[in-house]
Amino acid sequence: MRPPTLGRSGWLRAGPATVLAITVAVGALITFGLRPPATPTPDAPTVRGTPAPALSGATLDGGRFVLAEARGEVVLVNVFASWCGPCRDELPLLVDVERSWSPRGLRLVGLNIRDGTDAVRALLEETGATGLTVVPDPDGTRAVEWGVRGVPETFVVGRDGRLVDRRQGVVTRQWLEQRIAPLLAG
Repeated sequence: MRPPTLGRSGWLRAGPATVLAITVAVGALITFGLRPPATPTPDAPTVRGTPAPALSGATLDGGRFVLAEARGEVVLVNVFASWCGPCRDELPLLVDVERSWSPRGLRLVGLNIRDGTDAVRALLEETGATGLTVVPDPDGTRAVEWGVRGVPETFVVGRDGRLVDRRQGVVTRQWLEQRIAPLLAG
């Protein structure tokens, strides 16, 4: 007896057991791959109260960003990529919030991972975020230093340079109002 093949006649020759195994495997990938990322606990040691990792470098527009020089401001570090649909969805909100709250001391910086310059510029143009300060991280090294688990991910750095909060996944206006507005009041 010949083993099942997936030649010209396709799945019909594979046999019911093989088709069932493949269906179960694909179903498991879909089920577990579409779950939202776990939310870290509020007292996670890599978040609250620890000094923010260093972040500095040339920006997409040819300037320079140094997180340590932003002391006295609340800084949102948004880790994103042009190939990330949820990142594309949240950028307009983040830019709008920065425009509204920058007089109160909010600064937004994007850490762009594993991307090309043209793709990032196109994304910024498309989402109305052309004025965003973007530090490219083409190999993901800086993101690893920040403990990034996926994109989008947003870190809140307090006025004292310490991590205040972290959001894995898309931020919402409600989350920003609950987490950022109180930091700007004081």
